[in-house]
Amino acid sequence: MEEFFYQATVYLAAAVIAVPLAARLGLGSVLGYLAAGIAIGPVLGLTGTETEDLRHFAEFGVVMMLFLIGLELEPRALWAMRHKLLGLGGMQISLSTLALMGAAMAMGQPWHVSLAIGLALSLSSTAIVLQTLSEKGLMRTGGGRSAFSVLLTQDIAVIPILAFLPLLGSYAIPQFSSDGSIILESDSHGAGHGSLSLVDGLPGWAVTLVTLAAIAFIILAGIYLTRPLFRFIHASNLREMYTALALMIVVGISFLMTLVGLSPALGAFLAGVVLANSEFRHELESDLNPFKGLLLGLFFITVGAGIDYRQLLADPADLIGLAALVIFAKGAVLFAVGRAFGLRRRGLWLFTLSLAQAGEFGFVLLTFSRQLNVIPAALSEKLLLVIALSMLITPLLFILYDFLSKRMADARQEHEPDEIDEEGPVIIAGIGRFGQIVNRLVQASGFKTVVLDHDMEAVQLMRRFGVKSFLGDPTRPELLKAAGIAKAKVFVVALDDPEGVVKMVSHVRRAYPDLHIIARAKDRNHVYELYQAGADDIVRELFDSSVRAGRYVLENVGLTEYEAAQAAQTFYNHDRQNLRDLAEHWVPGTPASQNPAYIERARELEKALESAIFEMAERKRKKSSEAAE
Repeated sequence: MEEFFYQATVYLAAAVIAVPLAARLGLGSVLGYLAAGIAIGPVLGLTGTETEDLRHFAEFGVVMMLFLIGLELEPRALWAMRHKLLGLGGMQISLSTLALMGAAMAMGQPWHVSLAIGLALSLSSTAIVLQTLSEKGLMRTGGGRSAFSVLLTQDIAVIPILAFLPLLGSYAIPQFSSDGSIILESDSHGAGHGSLSLVDGLPGWAVTLVTLAAIAFIILAGIYLTRPLFRFIHASNLREMYTALALMIVVGISFLMTLVGLSPALGAFLAGVVLANSEFRHELESDLNPFKGLLLGLFFITVGAGIDYRQLLADPADLIGLAALVIFAKGAVLFAVGRAFGLRRRGLWLFTLSLAQAGEFGFVLLTFSRQLNVIPAALSEKLLLVIALSMLITPLLFILYDFLSKRMADARQEHEPDEIDEEGPVIIAGIGRFGQIVNRLVQASGFKTVVLDHDMEAVQLMRRFGVKSFLGDPTRPELLKAAGIAKAKVFVVALDDPEGVVKMVSHVRRAYPDLHIIARAKDRNHVYELYQAGADDIVRELFDSSVRAGRYVLENVGLTEYEAAQAAQTFYNHDRQNLRDLAEHWVPGTPASQNPAYIERARELEKALESAIFEMAERKRKKSSEAAE
């Protein structure tokens, strides 16, 4: 027990120190976890002998992650991805396997060993890639969705690969002990650590039936059993029972998949998809998210801590070179496949760099291949280290992507800009959600507008609804001149690009000093930037809707509609004035939390706001009392 508490303290302390530090440096949490594992393992030697056992436990975080991803996918969405799953994912696995197999054969390995190596190294790290894509907000990009499709295909492909590897075992050269008996790796390492399996010894047709029965059970249970279970738990009024039920679902499915020889991660993903339309979806997400994050973090730490530094230091050039070869070979395949499926520029580089590493399923396949004597033990240990090194390099590849993405624009189909044949007193740059409402209000009030946008789909959509708009880049001075900006009275910048909005406001203010500029702002810092750039009126995206929501709150906690409206108006007026005041204390590039003058003035203005609203309420109360008397 003392050893357990010691190990728990070491792992948690390493994570608490390294992860926030890595996040503040912009390196991401994954690199922080990996660095923490390296620090407590190879560097300081604080880990015990349980690292491998901890890794098996921590891999449950990957299972939870795929369950939560499944919750976000409806079956229709999964069916819509079938072309990417079979085409993009299938081609990546096939070509990567062939490329890595060829490289292994060129280094003198037999074809069956090379094929096993190619299959193991062709799979990427689901845990690292999905965690990093989610952190960076890249899951919904074209490259992110394509990477997810490939990862899902790889997770599914683990099942047929595990079924195929025993066939390669028939080509293995038996190893003999000193007494002449054949040595099986499974004798020393244990095939699954003594785990139970219902399919052991069954013929092929029976294995197929058991597998189909397990999948059918998951689907039917997800449809018919979860609702009564959740209603039963709801009746207990015990919040912790929701968490217990969520854990029971994931653990139970994983156990069932293990019994029939399938991947627990695949079973969890399938269950998540089945429950995606359930009214309890959000409950499951909120209950499992903390466990998923901690277990994934523990998995990353064990990868870093499990590196055999003695073997690495014995031949660092060879091992690092092999890891680089794996990344380069897979990267070349990914780049070619991505281009073939229409990915370009940012999306193509994200797809290529995010999946170029080997992954956690490579540990499973290499260990299984060693047990079957397909891959010699010494070579297997070396390749396990290569996989770990490639996973360590992955966060650096994402940093490289960030560097490249800043120097290229998203690939868009080039369209010839429209010839602008109208002028009006109001020019609106951007016809997204924000610009649409502004345009509707102004036109409904009888004023003519000229709408510009560079997004062909947005322009075509507005034209279907009878809203005339012109295709073109509003940041181009010649387009603004053609729209009649020299004669316009008001220029509205409604683009969803904070940096672009600041640049446009700054340019237009210099060129047309008398023009009234209204700009869309993302947050308070953006407001200050636009204020210094010369905007006359600045509208924060969520400010007005938030004030209106606050007014509704006041109406439902005792204030009359008039009193709530007065309080909201007072707050609105003070906040606008406060922003202008605080803009004088704001320093570009310096966080507000590190600006003492800004903090002090913000506190003073907040007290003044509270006093103003309180005095208004007191005046209203006195008037009511006098009227009652």
